[in-house]
Amino acid sequence: MFDPAALSAIADLELVSRRVVDGTISGLHRSPFHGYSAEFSQYRHYRPGDDLKYIDWKLFARTDRLYTKQFRETTNVLCSIGVDASASMNYASRGGVTKFEYARLLAASIAYLVSRQGDAIGLVTFSDGLKSYLPSRGGQAHLRSLLLTLGRTEPSGATRAAAALVRVLDLLKRRGLLVLISDLYDESPEVELALKRASHTGHEVILFHVLTRDEVELPFRGDVEIEDIETGGIVLSNGAGYRARVSEFLERWRSRSTSYGIDYVRVFTDTPLDAPLRGYLRHRTLGVVA
Repeated sequence: MFDPAALSAIADLELVSRRVVDGTISGLHRSPFHGYSAEFSQYRHYRPGDDLKYIDWKLFARTDRLYTKQFRETTNVLCSIGVDASASMNYASRGGVTKFEYARLLAASIAYLVSRQGDAIGLVTFSDGLKSYLPSRGGQAHLRSLLLTLGRTEPSGATRAAAALVRVLDLLKRRGLLVLISDLYDESPEVELALKRASHTGHEVILFHVLTRDEVELPFRGDVEIEDIETGGIVLSNGAGYRARVSEFLERWRSRSTSYGIDYVRVFTDTPLDAPLRGYLRHRTLGVVA
């Protein structure tokens, strides 16, 4: 049901995202965003039928009376999704989907999930520059515009994530959720500074690192010529040396994400699409990173 290759053949992104989200959250009784913007307001005496989870048991121990906490919803979640649409995202393992197709399906599913919660969702696609930008808004009409933009975007150009990230941060009017879906091949200092700024200014940042198995495991024997899709450059490498460098690359991203309080989720394009989304929901509801 959640096979990326099968889902990528369905042209209707809204249908795909609805199917993935409904299947993923079945049995989940709590909203992924429950309490995100809830602010304590006051106590009141317990009344029969009140939810027991809002009883302040510490106050009960001191007063021998039952009180429930009341909360005030201050703001809705403001979410922006950044999707890497550079040429390197057009790579696919044999028989699989491209990284961009997987990223597009994942972005559509997250957008549908956020929108159905009644929260605002925005989109940025980028390569060597900003390709498209939709500000965070709510409503079905806006969601359809976002999905249409995703469906029309094609990968091309080099990876230059810094300018797009800075632009998004400048346009965000308040703290929110920033989801970045990319193969993260841009390791420039500017990208790191932008992510650090996002985290330090109070945004919650989630990185979905989308890769193919071939990129990590290099399933070829002996020396191989590897061509850079974006630049056309060719390097000669053997399997052991290549895998060691990739391992260092992955560890750098995991380490820098941890140091900035950013959630890092590594995803392979042969993974069922509900797996990263389920990890996302677990983090939102339970504080557990997949």
